[in-house]
Amino acid sequence: MTSHAAIKQMAAALFREARYISHIDSDSDYAAALALMDELIEDYDTQKPLIEVLGAAIERWESSAPEFKQFNAAVAGQDPAISTLRLLMEQHGLGVADLPEIGSKSLVSRILRGERGLTRSHITVLCQRFDVQPALFF
Repeated sequence: MTSHAAIKQMAAALFREARYISHIDSDSDYAAALALMDELIEDYDTQKPLIEVLGAAIERWESSAPEFKQFNAAVAGQDPAISTLRLLMEQHGLGVADLPEIGSKSLVSRILRGERGLTRSHITVLCQRFDVQPALFF
């Protein structure tokens, strides 16, 4: 069993070598963190603990860095149900005419513009069609 002292030494060495794993201070740190994440994801099961620490650092940077301010503000103002619907449509190459289970093209267009909301029955049929959980829409 590894002693706490040895664990602390290994951790200190790791963070000296790649501080961005737990704290990103610059665009170059951010780029290095993304590159490392790409590699870690290839062996997710083995690297999960490191992915979680690195993911938290990336998330903190993306939520506070000035270059993400406009994007974060735009995302914060969006209805998650409409964003989810847009993403599903994009992923499946669908247009407003391709969702008859919701209703007419004009209704789908109004929903996408935020003039109408998705109802519980809309969400239910979308979950069935795309095999997703309802939580994605909330």
